[in-house]
Amino acid sequence: MAKTQDISKAIAVGKALAEATLKRRAQAIGKRQRVLAAARLNIQPTAKGVLTEAPVTHASAGVLIAEGDSWFNYPFHDILSELEDSYGFDVESVAHRGDTVEGMAYSDGQLDAFSRRVEKVLRTGVEPRAILLSAGGNDVAGDEFAILLNHATSSTPGLNESIVTGVIDQRARQAYITILSAVTEICIAHLGHPIPIVVHGYDYPVPDGRGFFGGWGPFPGPWLEPGFRRKGYAVMSERKQICVKLIDRFDTMLAGLAGKAPFGHVKFLSLRNTLSTGTSYKTWWANELHPTKKGFEAVTKKFAAVI
Repeated sequence: MAKTQDISKAIAVGKALAEATLKRRAQAIGKRQRVLAAARLNIQPTAKGVLTEAPVTHASAGVLIAEGDSWFNYPFHDILSELEDSYGFDVESVAHRGDTVEGMAYSDGQLDAFSRRVEKVLRTGVEPRAILLSAGGNDVAGDEFAILLNHATSSTPGLNESIVTGVIDQRARQAYITILSAVTEICIAHLGHPIPIVVHGYDYPVPDGRGFFGGWGPFPGPWLEPGFRRKGYAVMSERKQICVKLIDRFDTMLAGLAGKAPFGHVKFLSLRNTLSTGTSYKTWWANELHPTKKGFEAVTKKFAAVI
């Protein structure tokens, strides 16, 4: 019963955030309408309040709207750029590297930006084909990663069950429910029905201490090795095994939400075992958390197959 109540509360929070977002966006749409009217452009609002313009005619596999983290916003190559360049999609994105699922769920500014992208697409006369959501990696990796681990020499080495439950099965899960609820409500408000949403897990990383370009730049890293070292894990095979358990736990949480009421329009994409963790792993992994160009190509192929 308590779990059902938590879900209902998270859905309600998402709906309330969506309602507040839509009110702000309605004011912005009205302002845009007045500006365009003053410029004597022949653009009219729809019954939903969304402005319509002449459809843009061009070859495209469809329009996608994305919210997410660095897997969607990575220098030089990422999933979104691959979807555009290799699969012919047009992508409108509010993704930003370093974002957490909690930040996406509870930040009004991010929901406003998402709603703005929906409005922008609809003004072209096109309905988005899908919403892509990438989130959660930054909630478990980085400075706070060590707290998920019991010390290697303790009586219970490995993941700390109670903390992992709190972070993934409670905090991240509630944030996901909230953002899925909010995004769904925004789409219904603009279109009258939900748009398919694709969420994904991550692949099994190799915690070898490699950061972004040697540990500098927009998100230097490393994100896993320092925590392992602090908790006494020196053997790579032990580190990798713990990472497998953590990713499996995260994927299980996401898979438990997708395709089930009230998220029947949500698809879960597993990316596990897409990238090698064997002797050639550096050709697939640019660092501890991000694929190489070759890796992103392999991951994006799976996205294209489910969109």
